[in-house]
Amino acid sequence: MSYRGRLAPTPTGHLHLGHARTFWIAQERAKVANGSLVLRIEDLDQARCKTQFCQDIYEDLRWFGFDWQEGPDLEPAGAFGPYEQIQRLESYRSVWAELATRLVIYPSPHSRKDVAAAIAAPHEGDREIIFPPHLRPMDWDVTEMPGEINWRFRVPDGEVIEFVDNNVGLCSYTAGEDFGDFLVWRRDDFPSYELAVVADDHAMAISEVVRGEDLLLSTAKQILLYRALDWSVPTFYHCPLVRDARGKRLAKRDQAVALRTLREQGLTPVAIRQSWD
Repeated sequence: MSYRGRLAPTPTGHLHLGHARTFWIAQERAKVANGSLVLRIEDLDQARCKTQFCQDIYEDLRWFGFDWQEGPDLEPAGAFGPYEQIQRLESYRSVWAELATRLVIYPSPHSRKDVAAAIAAPHEGDREIIFPPHLRPMDWDVTEMPGEINWRFRVPDGEVIEFVDNNVGLCSYTAGEDFGDFLVWRRDDFPSYELAVVADDHAMAISEVVRGEDLLLSTAKQILLYRALDWSVPTFYHCPLVRDARGKRLAKRDQAVALRTLREQGLTPVAIRQSWD
């Protein structure tokens, strides 16, 4: 299969140096492999995603030197669209239905404050809350539909999930210890981050996922979803995080490191990329 990579920004703020470096690595790996690069907008968090941020993403990426072959701003957009998650809700429902049929997910009224966070990718420092196994239901109505209640994936307690990351190397996590039953569908009738990205990467035939190393634990969860659905698992390349002078991970709220701020200050994309060497 030919190489297919992706850029997957979330329009909840402006892109910063950390995004640029990770995305640049993704683009370079696609070029070396003579492959394709897909731009996907991960805009399921409707409370925080803004149309203006989305337009700014296109502008900032183009200014920095990015070039993608498929994406929502192109005409034609590509054969694997739509490339905006908010337009892919029916496909997520189909994936939920398949998981429900295979009895690997269950309805769960216990949110433990992670419902609101489930739609977003986890960040460095987020503490993994291990869902108590005794709260798993003994049985449930198999005809029940998503919406108004959370749904969780039942992890195989004690199973070691291993994968070889193309940058980090061998990674190993134990289900039930490093992570527990995780959300796949929210009570507000939206898919979780884990389900959405797995569904999208499979549907868009992504062969390698390039992203920040703060998502290594998420990869173990997503591998379980791929296996449950009998889908091929892509390879992964997790990049080191870009940090500020205090060693803190960059955040969108820090406008000092936003690409458009650096652009306004007269910095060029070439100068920024040279600073990474």
